[in-house]
Amino acid sequence: MTLRYVPLEKFIYHNVKLSLSILTLSWCMACGSAKVKGVAPMMAQVPSPMQEYIRAHGRIKDAIYPGRKETLEGVLPKPVSLYLPPQAATLGKLDLLIHFHGASYVPIDAMYHLEKPMALAVVQLGSGSSVYGRPFEDAEVFRAFVNAIRNELSLQEIGDIYCSAFSAGYGAVRELLKSHFDDLDGILLLDGLHTDYIPEKTRLADGGTLNTVKLGDFLHYAEEAVAGRKSLIITHSEIFPGTYASTTETSQWLLEQLALKRNAVLKEGAMGMQQLAETKQGGFRVLTFAGNSAPDHIDHFHGMLEFLNILFEEP
Repeated sequence: MTLRYVPLEKFIYHNVKLSLSILTLSWCMACGSAKVKGVAPMMAQVPSPMQEYIRAHGRIKDAIYPGRKETLEGVLPKPVSLYLPPQAATLGKLDLLIHFHGASYVPIDAMYHLEKPMALAVVQLGSGSSVYGRPFEDAEVFRAFVNAIRNELSLQEIGDIYCSAFSAGYGAVRELLKSHFDDLDGILLLDGLHTDYIPEKTRLADGGTLNTVKLGDFLHYAEEAVAGRKSLIITHSEIFPGTYASTTETSQWLLEQLALKRNAVLKEGAMGMQQLAETKQGGFRVLTFAGNSAPDHIDHFHGMLEFLNILFEEP
């Protein structure tokens, strides 16, 4: 077999099946983005060359789902996919889930099968966390975005607002927490919470530290979740990017600040994932899964339905 280095996000963006031969992971850089004026270039990684042949890595199939589908244009840099499942069609007031990053059919599948009727908006802006955070630096953009969703779907009112983010999509959530903290009732982070090392690219093992400034709002939100006032679910793999903090390192920092510990488990998770640990306190959970390969990363996205069900559990 010939091994090819292919950017992971390119596969996600074009909805192409990911091969186990992919060795390069280029998804949510803490400071990464495409070369856009005013945006930092994507940070390089030192990905693991390991491949994984044991776990099933189940995948949601692209399909046509009943319900209402619309495309919202003109608010964000790229069109946004909107979806109303059939069970929500007659409800004038609906909660809203805004998902950041990844092919739209995966969150649509989750929303179709979710017992809780909700409106869905899927935001796909490209590669790197900066391209997701940048549009929401102006606080008014998010307000306009939510109003546009309500108008496009002909909803009388939007109730609670939830955000989910896969990989680089966490950049949008990080920016929204700065000015819309109280507006977000729950957050699901799917293998996507990163930050820089200080000094730059200096790993913890080499004497570096985490840039915790970028994690501060997530910690505040986690504190609210622990108290039962919010919901925050963080899932993460064992992938180690090398040049910036991994999801294992950032979640561990949060747990340490909250004086919480990982509880070892060994059980099967969504899409054949292997869960290794779980921490639960109030509305806050950290779910740890095995794997340091590209398919292990994608598993978190395709397991979205199961993780949303956890998000909506009562604390």
